[in-house]
Amino acid sequence: MPESAEAIVADLLEQLDLEVLEQRLFRGSSRDLGGKSVFGGQVAGQALVAATRTVDTSQLAHSLHGYFLRPGDMAAPIVYEVDNIRDGRSFATRRVQAIQHGRPIFSMLASFHIAESGYTHQVAMPDVPGPEGLASHDELRHEWVDALNRVPESLREAVGRNIAIDMRPVKPWNQLAPDKREAVQHVWFKAKAPIPDDQALHRAVLTYASDFNLLTTSQMPHGVSFFTRGMQMASIDHALWFHRDLKIDDWLLYCMDSPGAQDSRGLSRGLIFARNGDLVASVAQEGLIRQREQS
Repeated sequence: MPESAEAIVADLLEQLDLEVLEQRLFRGSSRDLGGKSVFGGQVAGQALVAATRTVDTSQLAHSLHGYFLRPGDMAAPIVYEVDNIRDGRSFATRRVQAIQHGRPIFSMLASFHIAESGYTHQVAMPDVPGPEGLASHDELRHEWVDALNRVPESLREAVGRNIAIDMRPVKPWNQLAPDKREAVQHVWFKAKAPIPDDQALHRAVLTYASDFNLLTTSQMPHGVSFFTRGMQMASIDHALWFHRDLKIDDWLLYCMDSPGAQDSRGLSRGLIFARNGDLVASVAQEGLIRQREQS
């Protein structure tokens, strides 16, 4: 029997509820989402949780900048070591190292800020269809797999993984049969079940979700994807800015584009809007898109 949405989201929240080993030292576990290594969004989300637990509750993360250094081992726990860089009256800074087998796999700086009033402006949210009536990623991936004549069991298993985030692309892009198109995509997304009313937790789950679809955008002009033969893909770095409080269990619109790719690296950017048009977060990521052999 398939897992319920509530069970899948509860499992994600359990991953983010890190075990305390010592002051500024935490441990987390991983889940297999069908890739060859730990999902980058999971490591970034857990690292943010670790950092958040070392600052005053009046301060919330407003930015993070992380580098993925090595592939994560899904079978081994990840230890998060937090370094207290600075505690100011309004800002605090933390450095987090994610460690496996004695070596760092991810390194992040995160900045926290108290709530303040000030000047406000933002770009307008694009005018795109709402999520109602759009096919979910879950529905699309099963449709795409079923449309293929022969599907290796390993591919069917990878595509069939259940995740805690409901994603609904405005213009779906079939990664199993990718076409060439402009490096722009809009995806509505939210948690599949309610999340406790804790803004720090909502920002951690958004960090997790922000790694989906972003790197893919840089492949669209080339008609290749993660499933293309000989394709090697990995996030190199990830930057995220939180502009406003948000609700990850309500619909958010992820507007992504890729201004360029070169030297087997693709740059992707994203703006995340609440349903009412408020800009809640901005994202940037460079990733490896290396073609080892021709398909």
